[in-house]
Amino acid sequence: MTNCFLGARAAVAGFPHATTSMDPACKWRNLPSQPSLKHLTEPGYGLPKEQQLPALQELTRPHIESFNYAVREGLSHAVQAIEPLEFAFKDERITLAIVDAVISPPVVPKGSICKELKVYPAECRGRRSTYRGKLTADISWSVNGIPKGIIKQSLGYIPIMVKSKLCNLHNLSPKALIEHHEEAEEMGGYFIINGIEKIIRMLIMPRRNFPIAMIRPKWKTRGPGYTHYGISMHCVKDEHTAINMNLHYLENGSVMVNFIYHKELFFLPLGFILKALVAFSDYQIFQELIKGREENSFFRNCVSQMLRIVMEEGCLTQKQVLNYLGERFRVKLSLPDWYSNEQAAEFLLNQCVCIHLKSNEDKFYVLCLMTRKLFTFAKEECMEENPDSLMNQEVLTPGRLILMFLKEKMEAWLGSVKIALDKRAQKTNVSINTENLMKIFSMGLDLTRPFEYLLATGNLRSKSGLGMLQDSGLCVVADKLNFIRYLSHFRCVHRGAAFAKMRTTTVRKLLPESWGFLCPVHTPDGEPCGLMNHMTAVCEIVTQTTYISSIPPLLCSLGVTPFDGTPGQPYNECYPVMLNGIMVGWVEKDLAPAIADSLRNFKVLGKKQIPPWMEIVLIPMTGKPSLYPGLFLFTTPCRMIRPVQNLELGKEELIGTLEQIFMNIAIFENEIVSGVTTHQELFPHSMLSVVASFIPFSDHNQSPRNMYQCQMGKQTMGFPLLTYHDRSDNKLYRLQTPQSPLVRPYMYDYYDMDNYPIGTNAIVAVISYTGYDMEDAMIVNKASWERGFAHGSVYKTELIDLSEKIKQGDDSLVFGVKPGDQRIQQKLDDDGLPYIGSLLKYGDPFYSYLNINTGESFVTYYKNKENCIVDNIKVCSNDSGNGKFKSICITMRIPRNPTIGDKFASRHGQKGILSRLWPAEDMPFTESGMVPDILFNPHGFPSRMTIGMLIESMAGKSAALHGLCHDATPFTFSEENSALEYFGEMLKAAGYNFYGTERLYSGISGVELEADIFIGVVYYQRLRHMVSDKFQVRTTGARDKVTNQPIGGRNVQGGIRFGEMERDALLAHGTSFLLHDRLFNCSDRSVAHVCVKCGSLLSPLLEKPPPSWSAMRKRKYNCTVCNRSDTIDTVSVPYVFRYFVAELAAMNIKVKLDVI
Repeated sequence: MTNCFLGARAAVAGFPHATTSMDPACKWRNLPSQPSLKHLTEPGYGLPKEQQLPALQELTRPHIESFNYAVREGLSHAVQAIEPLEFAFKDERITLAIVDAVISPPVVPKGSICKELKVYPAECRGRRSTYRGKLTADISWSVNGIPKGIIKQSLGYIPIMVKSKLCNLHNLSPKALIEHHEEAEEMGGYFIINGIEKIIRMLIMPRRNFPIAMIRPKWKTRGPGYTHYGISMHCVKDEHTAINMNLHYLENGSVMVNFIYHKELFFLPLGFILKALVAFSDYQIFQELIKGREENSFFRNCVSQMLRIVMEEGCLTQKQVLNYLGERFRVKLSLPDWYSNEQAAEFLLNQCVCIHLKSNEDKFYVLCLMTRKLFTFAKEECMEENPDSLMNQEVLTPGRLILMFLKEKMEAWLGSVKIALDKRAQKTNVSINTENLMKIFSMGLDLTRPFEYLLATGNLRSKSGLGMLQDSGLCVVADKLNFIRYLSHFRCVHRGAAFAKMRTTTVRKLLPESWGFLCPVHTPDGEPCGLMNHMTAVCEIVTQTTYISSIPPLLCSLGVTPFDGTPGQPYNECYPVMLNGIMVGWVEKDLAPAIADSLRNFKVLGKKQIPPWMEIVLIPMTGKPSLYPGLFLFTTPCRMIRPVQNLELGKEELIGTLEQIFMNIAIFENEIVSGVTTHQELFPHSMLSVVASFIPFSDHNQSPRNMYQCQMGKQTMGFPLLTYHDRSDNKLYRLQTPQSPLVRPYMYDYYDMDNYPIGTNAIVAVISYTGYDMEDAMIVNKASWERGFAHGSVYKTELIDLSEKIKQGDDSLVFGVKPGDQRIQQKLDDDGLPYIGSLLKYGDPFYSYLNINTGESFVTYYKNKENCIVDNIKVCSNDSGNGKFKSICITMRIPRNPTIGDKFASRHGQKGILSRLWPAEDMPFTESGMVPDILFNPHGFPSRMTIGMLIESMAGKSAALHGLCHDATPFTFSEENSALEYFGEMLKAAGYNFYGTERLYSGISGVELEADIFIGVVYYQRLRHMVSDKFQVRTTGARDKVTNQPIGGRNVQGGIRFGEMERDALLAHGTSFLLHDRLFNCSDRSVAHVCVKCGSLLSPLLEKPPPSWSAMRKRKYNCTVCNRSDTIDTVSVPYVFRYFVAELAAMNIKVKLDVI
């Protein structure tokens, strides 16, 4: 870290810690200057603190705040936006409208027997139920326009995000959280569906309300005359309802507008829409469209031609155009009969054209701007904008998806009420009154199931498609394999499932525009590479909406000409000014930079009601075909922003993805050029994600190794949580002997990762010793292993529900044992469950239950081959609290100490397999008698270039000698300030070799080894890939019913496939008997009878059995074709061949065998 920041940090140390959302006050100023082990020995260590750690809470904030907005203000906006349902019923006009809706926090259902009414997440996890709150709506109904009253109606249950404002854990202190069986640092941000923690994935979406110029070759196929030029806009309302709209350029110079309604594509000539929106004369529309291109005769002709087409259809006035459109679109809009054509057309314009704008006049001006941009683009006077670039993108937050889905389902509920009413009316005579309506409302669509389906499967079932490209893969399980993996789920941003199937790689490229927003390192290798990215540690997502009514007057006072005024210079010398997709006006070319600077100052200093997350983008005119110029301002939610230091004002400023491109941001102080550089990075590693910033000395490693470590850090056995006894996850890993790393970046301390450690400090010698360390294998000291090196265990939980084992309506099963039952062998308690702490082996009684009515007892046995210890047992009830003794959770602990074949890795992508546990007496040892824990092969370094690991080894050694904890933050060392010298001098000061090497003695002969051996302390991780989970062995076992061949799959004791390529290998070796044995004797050898004369496998049949009095007991095979039994012979053939012959016979194909 550069010195200027240390000085700046000291200057603002008096600031309170920034806990308020989006507060640009300096939360990144409070970083620890270097890591320390002091807190581990403090008297208060391990006790719950007064407050939760803000750094961790910050990670899930986009999830929680977007959900908070969705269920409060967002819900009320959505309710206002839902169109009332109007329909005719018995010659009366009925109108149903939702006027208000509210979601309540999770509580137990009415009539339950309980002490505590509130439901907490820990209970839902344990009982495998859903954490949800009730959605209640107020529905007003009127007959013939006369309001008749309001009915309160429950619409179902909505899943509640943990730690949101509706959650019962909201604002609880760490101590209170522990009382409710949660982590002290519980971060929330997920839903609990059937006991499983689910996260809604953040997806990349097009930037809202911003016209993007695109070239799509497939647009040419949309009709005759279409070209590949177009302008696309993703329009989003305040309550997040979204729609995609395109403007297409046609070869004859006209423009078509394309929009989607209920997943159907519609095309309309632009002229019709413009005339339908405003009551302007054709000349006024013409004047607006040609602004900035008044001299271009081709453009003038195109515009007049577009308006002429409308005239030729006989539409002269706005009314006539509306009537014309309404008449044609009526069929698709499903509106009541009493709506006029004009009203139908207005409904269409409201629902499908620039839906983010309230007034038709605004829509008209924005469409004119898009048309001007389209013509500029088609004539190649401006650049194509890349839809894969982060500057044209935003993020779909969980709250936004929930709100869009909620609004659509509430609209569907209104529709379902009408259907229910019609059905009821067919059967009986229904009069419309409050009582009948309440009955019919309760027959409406229940919202519980659709929401649970969405979150449980991640599949979206929607009529409109919600303006999204994908309808699957929206949710992932927040698996707590270890804490790092858990964190990364909340920072993950996915490009979308639709792109995963694409053949092109352009989508996956790392573009320079994403600097500082997306981590260049933290992306998986393989299939999702480049599609699944992670946000950097400092990147945030805007979650608040801002009321922008005060901004247009401020812009006008700064010198912007309103859109209906005339600027001082010709239009081609002016920039259009847009605010959140609304055309505000025009500004002269010379004035624009000063206005942008003034706005930036207001934003940083918090003046004039300009929000700190506003994005101010001035795209300049360059005289060359570059991006379409203009002054664009955004205060919309869902954008990515990040803090940088504003050098002029000496304060932090939040910048967005589009404005970053037009800024000059230095990284180090020596890069600042006065008059050019305006901003500086807060620290050099601000481009790394949370997980990538835990890699020590990552700037000294080859880039792919850092990528591998980001993946492997998420597969480590560690401490995923501290509440093992309260959890009932299917599988949890735990490292018995974790340690705090001696060498680590200070971000490790910033996130207080010592609460959730993931490895052990090991003494590593780099030496090729015996042959057991070839190709990434490593030797571990047996004595270290016996002392507990990397010991771990796996927790598995089984939920046993007796109500699933019985027929409907029968309620007679309970857990228990029959007195004197021999099968139990004193291994089960009187309640039919195993003793806690008892050892279970294969075939031991697992649990027992009784049928109360018949007295019959059933014993289930432990089926797993691995021994386990019963860790704890929870008895679960049901929702209403009257569940009998029917449902239990048994948690078993399986000890998993390292064995040969288990996977380990250092923090530098250097993975290795444990190949031998070598006796300590045969291991090499140093002069002081120290024996290494791990022997690492030196051939792992040259090709992989993980120099960071070598530095870590030296740093770890010096840290252990001097009792320090070294800072391994990337970019602290450089060419001038070398890490080798720094740590070498420290080793020298402790009396060791400058280069970290030592003389070792052979453990076999005791002779000093000739070479100096590099030995030091490296933090090693144990990965979850263990031989015990993977080995597969089979002698004989189950076979497939049809083919008689051994079945596959480890879980069913199946065989290992001997495939095509393995066959080729044996053929190449000429080992024909082995091949015959594998593919025939060990597979599906069978003895078949064949008729030698006719060569048929199917015709020989066993003759009828002789009568009982007969002395002849031997039955012969007869050929049914030849009627002879002396031509039958036996042959050995694969059973599948006999099956094949029978299949062919069914298709009238005869197979003849020549038996020699």
